[in-house]
Amino acid sequence: MPTLGLIGWIVIGGLAGWVASKIKGTDASQGIILNIVVGILGGFLGGWILSLFNVDVAGGGLIFSFLTCLLGAVILLTIVLKLRK
Repeated sequence: MPTLGLIGWIVIGGLAGWVASKIKGTDASQGIILNIVVGILGGFLGGWILSLFNVDVAGGGLIFSFLTCLLGAVILLTIVLKLRK
């Protein structure tokens, strides 16, 4: 299975960041660029967290990559919201 390229990371990261911002209620304060950044950083965070539990994140496919990015993005937004208070 091929790994995601740059465009794949932008698309999946953008979608995951947007969905995470909807879940956390921060969509009104974020634009598309910040959604993409949150999703991509969330992908790294989610991948790191899942690797701590010995989950193979490299061979998961597109849906698993999206869910990994979504998990990390929600965690990232939760941390950011806690730090803002």
